[in-house]
Amino acid sequence: MVQKYKQIYPSKFLLIFFLVTIPFVSVFSQAKRYKIYDDYIDQYKDIAINHMKKYKIPASITLAQGLIESGAGKSKLAQQSNNHFGIKCHRDWTGGKVYHDDDLKQECFRKYKKVEDSYDDHALFIAGKQRYASLFTLDITDYRGWARGLQKAGYATDKAYANKLIKVIEDYELYDYDSNNTKKVKIKEKDKVKEVVVEQLYVPTYKHTPYKTHNLIYVIAERGDTYESIAFEFGFNVKDLCKYNEVPKNFPLEKGDLVYFQKKKNKADKPYYEHVIQIGESMYSISQLYGIKVKNLYKMNKKDYEYVPVEGDVLKLR
Repeated sequence: MVQKYKQIYPSKFLLIFFLVTIPFVSVFSQAKRYKIYDDYIDQYKDIAINHMKKYKIPASITLAQGLIESGAGKSKLAQQSNNHFGIKCHRDWTGGKVYHDDDLKQECFRKYKKVEDSYDDHALFIAGKQRYASLFTLDITDYRGWARGLQKAGYATDKAYANKLIKVIEDYELYDYDSNNTKKVKIKEKDKVKEVVVEQLYVPTYKHTPYKTHNLIYVIAERGDTYESIAFEFGFNVKDLCKYNEVPKNFPLEKGDLVYFQKKKNKADKPYYEHVIQIGESMYSISQLYGIKVKNLYKMNKKDYEYVPVEGDVLKLR
């Protein structure tokens, strides 16, 4: 579905936002967190970060795969074989073996002496397979691209695999670990104000051009952008900008993401009635695409916050 963007020209552009003072609750804070997931993350995050440094695999991806594939370390395969990534034997495997039902009955899976061996093998497995080579051209913080790439390369047959990885990464803010080696920009916030006036945004001193679609003002993120940098550029309070986009303050931006300058709507504008789920999409990314609130997207489709979009599913937008 192609979106048409309307450019806002300086001669006509005067933007006044009245910032409301209602409490901000991120959509990600509404997702239920499980203690066994948090415990798993605490236990293995250092290994994931070290592997990110050594093999250039995002720590968020490693942790998300470990959580999903091992059931936070509680699956039968993980408990009996220390296999936390569901890696099957394949022809080149000479180590221990164990047999479990998966896509077929009694398939051969790798068996390890300890969990750390499973993490090492996972890193070598991805780094050493040609089918995953294109993933290493992505930015280390592009967990969405990595999730899509893993599914397309056949890591798992589950049509919702990429979307499950993205949901876990966003629900548990695993993207924080991908920034372990990156420099974070710190910008001192202004005192809270109730009104912000921005005139003629499309001038040479501004990096981004404001656009308007769905009757909402927004900019398109570029590589290296953060909510802090965009807020600073346009004179916003970071908390307000995050509130409009329903994200926690440290939520990462990728090139092409839409950043709204005002509250999103309760439903999509006509003629957007439905959306067909694609690989690598989440309820949040779909809400951003159409400028609608995430909670309304769940409500319109009678889904709870545990729902993971599956490729091919059809969601109502209004």
